[in-house]
Amino acid sequence: MLDLSGRGVLVAGGGQGMGRATALLLAKLGAKVAVLDELAERASAVAKEARALGAAAEALVADVTDAAQAERAAADAARFTGGLDALVNIVGSASWAPLLELDDATWERDQRVNLKHHWLLGRAAAKQMIAAGRGGSIVVVASVSGMFSAAGHGAYGAAKAGLIGLVKTMADEWWPHGIRVNAVVPGAVRTPRIEAGWQSGEIRRPAPDVVERMALPEDIAHALAFLSSDLARRITGQTLVIDGGVTTRFPFRFE
Repeated sequence: MLDLSGRGVLVAGGGQGMGRATALLLAKLGAKVAVLDELAERASAVAKEARALGAAAEALVADVTDAAQAERAAADAARFTGGLDALVNIVGSASWAPLLELDDATWERDQRVNLKHHWLLGRAAAKQMIAAGRGGSIVVVASVSGMFSAAGHGAYGAAKAGLIGLVKTMADEWWPHGIRVNAVVPGAVRTPRIEAGWQSGEIRRPAPDVVERMALPEDIAHALAFLSSDLARRITGQTLVIDGGVTTRFPFRFE
């Protein structure tokens, strides 16, 4: 039932972690995949893996925080795929500092790499979809840090909160064009980058019960593929939380 044969999909941030898992899953489902990353070697490696699965795949390189590069990436993906049917945007990273120690440059950087580019690349992809006249799907990766407090990474949390709001406006404005827009909201995801952060001490390791509930990159990829497919054809403007149930728990503990 989950068949994406012939669909053209641009996976932004597709060179590692959740992006790689998503690109390879979409390839297995029959999509033509444009793998976009800021590093050519990462994009090329994942595109090669996708082609080994029998899919049509191409590597693209761009800094999607730059408007011109975002426009070019969407246009290149549309040309390669023969028409862009879906955008999956996973690009993002957090800076860590208490608010009292946060400098202006770090704040601006977190807004750029976690919020602004979703507008830039989303707008570029929507233009391609509207020009083709067949609608499409845009799915972005937000975070539970945008739904609750984000102590120690407040700039990131503010950007992700803004992204959740942006998704709703995109969904509202672009529905008449047949474009659906949704967000997947992970809790903690056990990516190689996160595990490296634990080892270096840059990122504090969660409590053991939280680690047990952490998602793998493939878990997020499953949701992104679903929302990109016709199985979700009436789902738009929504946020799907994937956190192993961590945020369902009562926050106070009693003896």
